[in-house]
Amino acid sequence: MFEINRILKVPPLSGIRNDLRDRVRLFVSEHKVLPPSTLEKLEGFANVILNDSGLDKEFLDFTMVLLGNEIWRETVTATPYNRRLLLLPQCLRNDHLCQGTFDELGLICSGCKNCRIDSILDKAEKLGYTTLVAEGTTVAIGLVEEGAIDAVIGVSCMSVLQRSFGPVTRAALPGIGLPLLGDGCSNTAVDYSWLFEEMENFSGISNHTPLSVSLLKNNVADYFQPPVLNSFFANGNETEKLALQVMSMGGQRIRPLLAAMAYNSYCSSPPELIQQTLALVIECFHKASLVHDDIEDDDEMRYGKPVLHQTEGIPVAINVGDYLIGKGYSLLSQLPLDAVILAECFSIVSASHVKLSQGQGADLLLNAQIAGKSVNDVLEIFRLKTGEAVKVALLIGAVAGEASQAEKDTLSRFSELFGIAYQIRDDLLEFREEPYTSDFFDYPFILTLLQQEMHEDLASFMHMLEANDEELFRSYCSSYDVEKKADDYLKEYIDKCYLELDNLQNQKLRLGLYGVMGKVYKS
Repeated sequence: MFEINRILKVPPLSGIRNDLRDRVRLFVSEHKVLPPSTLEKLEGFANVILNDSGLDKEFLDFTMVLLGNEIWRETVTATPYNRRLLLLPQCLRNDHLCQGTFDELGLICSGCKNCRIDSILDKAEKLGYTTLVAEGTTVAIGLVEEGAIDAVIGVSCMSVLQRSFGPVTRAALPGIGLPLLGDGCSNTAVDYSWLFEEMENFSGISNHTPLSVSLLKNNVADYFQPPVLNSFFANGNETEKLALQVMSMGGQRIRPLLAAMAYNSYCSSPPELIQQTLALVIECFHKASLVHDDIEDDDEMRYGKPVLHQTEGIPVAINVGDYLIGKGYSLLSQLPLDAVILAECFSIVSASHVKLSQGQGADLLLNAQIAGKSVNDVLEIFRLKTGEAVKVALLIGAVAGEASQAEKDTLSRFSELFGIAYQIRDDLLEFREEPYTSDFFDYPFILTLLQQEMHEDLASFMHMLEANDEELFRSYCSSYDVEKKADDYLKEYIDKCYLELDNLQNQKLRLGLYGVMGKVYKS
């Protein structure tokens, strides 16, 4: 386990700093280390570099910062200046002479020339940077999530750089960090020549440019606004009007976003119309499944509104769901793609349609068959239901973008693991939500895990089921430590997701999916 209470020292001499930078650059190049990385891995690499160079271990954490920088360098330098944030600490200002003011974001520089902040900001803004003089990384991550920036160059003390590593890694935020030359919360300094070098460095290599996931998410959201959606649903008959109504309803649009991410990552110049259509195809299938699920589960509300079968009746709702399936296939058939690629898209969609139906069928029968089901049986349902929904979205984008078979295989495995992790997480969230539900079948994974733990006292488990005793259920869960065991399963599948992502060769999509993982599975 990485120890955070350590000596955080920056070499005082520029010669040592520059020598270490050169050594780190060579090490990363030779070992082909890819971002993001864990602190434990960086520490191991740093120890090797310091041993080889004969330098003191007091520079271990500084070397780890350099490693983090070098791992992200290709991505940051490929990012256009106007998609970067320069983040400076307030402690660079002259406490006694500063004429700047503060707002809720940080320091507003007055240009008084009493410190170097003004000259740094002037240079950055001429290049096109977004600039901020504030503490911490929360604002930076917020700007990424808003789609405003794609990479950060930040200056901070070593302790802040260390604390920010976890959030930055989870967000898959490309960044280069420059440590202040000394401790203290005022009148500090940075290696200015190093800072200016990092600020000006630009490669423009498109293969390394990060995928702006949040910006892409905003674009995908626009596809479901009237101007675009109406153009795809233009016939105006009653069934299509209801289908359009369903497509317009809320939701996070995660599946169409995944399709757009994959297509953007593998296609060098993705045409907007193809990206739009792929997103709409995936959402047609998703919304159709929701209409049918609501009927099968006898739900009354979705997105805060009455479901379709409550307002229009079951027969009409079934028909609208069927219409959306047909509409999805119709839109897919109209894509201007090579015939072989289009055929593969149809194969993927139809295969997933079959597996999703199998998973849904098993889920519908689960309540009646729960006593004979194992944890692995439930995980298989999760794989078929949610894993396939993720898989079809990622694969249709990857196939349309002409990804290699190896990449598609990795995405398939990742999708299945992601679907399982997502459903375990959902069960845990529902289990922990107050007030508690009176139906413990709402979290089948927790219930089946409890049954597994109570296998030597199955009679008591069955009595609890027959009595529908929520209080007894929670008492048993506590006695058998089921919640922690479910958390362990969740961690196991999250870790497996990351291991699969590390096999992806397409850096844009790998980092984009790292960001999605960090957002969904915040720790």
